[in-house]
Amino acid sequence: MGKKLIIISVIIAAFSAFLGERVMNLRKKCHANRELIQNHLPNCKHIKGLEYGSEDITILPDGQALISTGLKYPGMSFSDDPGRIFILDMEEDRMKPVELRMGRGFDLESFNPHGISTYTDTDGAIYLFVVNHPQLQSQVEIFRFLAEENSLVHLKTIKHELLHSVNDVVAVGVQSFYATNDYYFTNGILKMFGMLLSLPWCTVTYYSPEEVKVVAEGFYMANGINISPDKKHIYVADLFDSKVHVMERQDSNDLIPMKFVDVGSPVDNIEVDPETDDLWLGCHPDAWKFFSNNMEDPPGSEVIKITNILSDQPTVTQVYMDDGSVIIGSSVAATYGGKLLIGSVHHRALCCDLN
Repeated sequence: MGKKLIIISVIIAAFSAFLGERVMNLRKKCHANRELIQNHLPNCKHIKGLEYGSEDITILPDGQALISTGLKYPGMSFSDDPGRIFILDMEEDRMKPVELRMGRGFDLESFNPHGISTYTDTDGAIYLFVVNHPQLQSQVEIFRFLAEENSLVHLKTIKHELLHSVNDVVAVGVQSFYATNDYYFTNGILKMFGMLLSLPWCTVTYYSPEEVKVVAEGFYMANGINISPDKKHIYVADLFDSKVHVMERQDSNDLIPMKFVDVGSPVDNIEVDPETDDLWLGCHPDAWKFFSNNMEDPPGSEVIKITNILSDQPTVTQVYMDDGSVIIGSSVAATYGGKLLIGSVHHRALCCDLN
């Protein structure tokens, strides 16, 4: 019995040491205990009506911002209401969001929207792609956006085994898109072990009605995804690696890694300026606080811009930083007309002047 107890004690001690090392590694990847020095912009105002998150934002060329709100994750939700999609006219001074109506036939009660993307067809029709997590599952919804009626018409629900843990999506056709899987496992406990082990097993999947395939892999937590204005490059954020990866699109829709840019902060969503190709990143400057979800010590927010990302010397600039006193857990940043719209996972949205 004595030898068995010694062996058991050694195993427990070894496992405890291993677990402690893994926790310390994860804290490092999350930039835990990072000092957040306020770097505010002028004339920042909260957007009234978006009280339970503004996880993803995309702005159409006419200044209409589409916003997903009400995302629910276990232990990280503050409302029992269904998720919604809002529209916000960036041209108007009052900045009042309006909920988009959805037609009959779509299950709004279980709607749990995450990342979003738009696609404009050659005939001018606008399609909205929404990552949806009903009952915490993963699927992608495709809607037709009717601007004149402030409504969405549901067209299709897409499920696939290669879309098992979808975080974000970028549309490249009426029914085709690239999507990030932010976890390898779907079981909650295994997800936690995957995070602790820092397994670079996350992927990007290409979907079309004709073909579904993994086109990029090796990410610790593939998060935001977007496309360059010329449609030749895909940008992928790896939250646990604090990097934005640049991929070159092929005629086959495969992706070839070109480079990455280390931004020094856990990156969530990516928005791209259609005129300059600048990347605007919503970041979690202390992601450990974000995942801890302690509102008595709230996580901060950070916005980073990458200029000339395809050049040999891209410029990484911090545009905004807050310690959580103004906006908690920034997830996205988008610009229009000299204004910066900052969204958050579960908190409010903020609009600031850039100049």
